[in-house]
Amino acid sequence: MNLFKLSWKNLINKPLSMTLSLVLFALGVGLISLLLILNKQLQDQFDKNLAGINLVVGAKGSPLQLILSSMYHIDSPTGNIPIKSAKPFMNPKHPLIEKAIPLSMGDSHQGYRIIGTTYDLFGLYDGQVGTGKLWSKDMEVTIGATVADKLGLKLGDGFYSSHGLIIDDNLVHDDAPEFKVAGIFKPTGSVLDQLILTNTQSIWKVHDSHDHEEEGHSEEEESHEGHDHDDHAGHDHDDHEGHDHADHEGHDHDDHTGHDHAAAETSTGQPTAESLLSNEDQSITTLLIKFKNNNYRTLNMQRSINENTDMQAATPAFEINRLYSMMGTGTDALQMLAYVIVFVSGLSIFISLFSSLRERKYELALMRVMGSSPSKIFLLIILEGLILAILGFIIGIALSHIGMEVLAKYMSDAYRYSFSGMLFLKEELYLLFGALGIGFIAAIIPAIQAKNTDISRTLGK
Repeated sequence: MNLFKLSWKNLINKPLSMTLSLVLFALGVGLISLLLILNKQLQDQFDKNLAGINLVVGAKGSPLQLILSSMYHIDSPTGNIPIKSAKPFMNPKHPLIEKAIPLSMGDSHQGYRIIGTTYDLFGLYDGQVGTGKLWSKDMEVTIGATVADKLGLKLGDGFYSSHGLIIDDNLVHDDAPEFKVAGIFKPTGSVLDQLILTNTQSIWKVHDSHDHEEEGHSEEEESHEGHDHDDHAGHDHDDHEGHDHADHEGHDHDDHTGHDHAAAETSTGQPTAESLLSNEDQSITTLLIKFKNNNYRTLNMQRSINENTDMQAATPAFEINRLYSMMGTGTDALQMLAYVIVFVSGLSIFISLFSSLRERKYELALMRVMGSSPSKIFLLIILEGLILAILGFIIGIALSHIGMEVLAKYMSDAYRYSFSGMLFLKEELYLLFGALGIGFIAAIIPAIQAKNTDISRTLGK
């Protein structure tokens, strides 16, 4: 019988002791591996979705919330900002700003966010249309690959948006125009896969229709004849003077004069940020700003906006680093717990092997008499420690990847991000070497003691 088989027979001779050592070792290795996989995927998602944006401008509130809602789309927006206030930063001739990408948020479809924006947004993520085309007119959308896959949407399909970011049939804008799928992006592995993109005017149109419906009901109930329509924000009522408000029910908003839809596109047909500047009475949610270069003036822009305007500016890289530091406390605590479990499991292997020597000392002495060398006895005990370590590692890695796959489903449902338990890291190979090292160290003292067994004294007893 070779040493490997003999070592295995010795281990399974004490199943309870072996099981305890394996469980402890697997838990420690599995927890470390799970943290490595989770941290890697989170960091990849955060870094990829920074997309070279230097500054995010939005409503006053939490700067971290502003970044999470605008860059990662995993939080609620802090509010809206008037185009009149954001206008200076949307100027295409701004000396410091290369791109200013407007985002209008607040609506969703089946939990996936509808974003009113320009073509510059998908360019940040190297997005390419897989089927169909980019949106080119109001109420057309181009959707991410994950949205199309999860919701089963195809070219030409229509749907109504819902107010807010939760799934609630009571919040559906069924009184507003229907969105039509014009195209589907290729998978990018970025937040673009989770978004429904359209032009900003479509977002305004949905809410204008909703506001008209509410105003119509209100006027019918209260019979406010001769009401001053100039008080209705968001509409240019100079063009509607002398008209009865009831005449506007069911009005075709494609012809709505409150928005300059002709100006919504450049001569090339691509909607741009500057095309929105004529709609000063409207609002957007945030601006994603990319600088031409970094200098002292761009560094001071954030402080200047925060101190001198009613808006808020936040730096994505800074806020994400702050988030890492907050998450790091919990991650470090879990890692310490994992290391403690691995240490205890190593101690368990040591105790198991050391205590078994008392029962096996006669067996080892007989092996020596039958011709086994001290080095062979030493190697036998070392093999037992290594076998326990390898089995614990394999079980731990399996548990971590299965656990990540289960966790990925819940994280995908909650945050609409794609995670996977099928990601294998090179750090796990280092973890294998660490596991073998612990198994070796745990077995070294019992192995030395077994090698130095006094044959005559042991057999004499």
